[in-house]
Amino acid sequence: MAKNQLYIGTMSGTSLDGLDVCAVEFSGNIFHIHAAETFVFSTAWRNRLNDAFSISGVELQQLSVDYGVFCGECINEFVRTHNLKPAYIASHGQTIFHTPHTGLTVQIGSGAHIAATTGISTVCDFRTLDVAMGGQGAPLVPIGDQFLFADYDYCLNIGGFANVSTQQHGARMAWDICAANIVLNEYAKKHGQDYDESGNLGRKGEINQALLQKLNRLPFYAQSAPKSLGREWVEREIVPILHAHNLSDFDVMRTYYEHCAQEIGNTLQGKTTKTLCTGGGVCNSFLMERIAHYTQSQLLIPTPEIVHFKEALIFAYLGFLRVQGKENCLASVTGARKNVCGAVIWEV
Repeated sequence: MAKNQLYIGTMSGTSLDGLDVCAVEFSGNIFHIHAAETFVFSTAWRNRLNDAFSISGVELQQLSVDYGVFCGECINEFVRTHNLKPAYIASHGQTIFHTPHTGLTVQIGSGAHIAATTGISTVCDFRTLDVAMGGQGAPLVPIGDQFLFADYDYCLNIGGFANVSTQQHGARMAWDICAANIVLNEYAKKHGQDYDESGNLGRKGEINQALLQKLNRLPFYAQSAPKSLGREWVEREIVPILHAHNLSDFDVMRTYYEHCAQEIGNTLQGKTTKTLCTGGGVCNSFLMERIAHYTQSQLLIPTPEIVHFKEALIFAYLGFLRVQGKENCLASVTGARKNVCGAVIWEV
């Protein structure tokens, strides 16, 4: 194990906002963030990543190489700017395909090219071993929730998807709750915005009860955990329902906000519980107002660094565990046959 415990974690999610980079020093389960920054995707990069699920296998492999080099260049700039000397990089990559029931999960962003570009040993491919063991390969963050944020009853993250983790019957449990910004952002883009700031577009609409009931009755919500969602599910289950009702964009958004709020709020149970709220969706005041309407749990928003970089921070932690040869993926969360120490290390 390297004496230097400074790790860089990177994360880019389904919202395609950009590459989150976080430098963290670990001492056991205590962490200190040295620096954190988001490298916003250019329109060209956003389009390439958004179209990745429809390109050929050879093109996808080339995109993985190109994206790995891009990530490495961002990390080089980050390291220079903040005068850092990290021991390892832990890269989540960009998820393109995720169908764990077929044994498939694909995150692009070649770890070898990140390592070669930066000269820093790189840990990547965190999901594949868990999926091979019969797990969902997601979510991976809950082991960080358990050990780094143990003071909270629930850890809620709202990004492209909303997910939660909590301790139940002596084991960590976690699951995806619903699709969130991955749906709302598409409607915001129709009105010239990358996202619906403060929920202002959604506030303009009215709830359509027929659409709301149709969304609430989707079979996924009746499934027990572990369970996870991906873009494929949104395209197959959500999009056709939204289009079929022939509503204005504002009414669709208003209804979808209520759907998200109900699903999330009903998940967070107990008057005396505390919920750590992170992810870009936390900045949407309208969404948070609606979630608060449906739960009695205390919704706590931490520092901006934790709100925006918690996932990158925890991927750094997953890399930290991997380098030590410790388990970094929980079967109680993913449904795999056993806990695993997952990810590939590219040493340079």
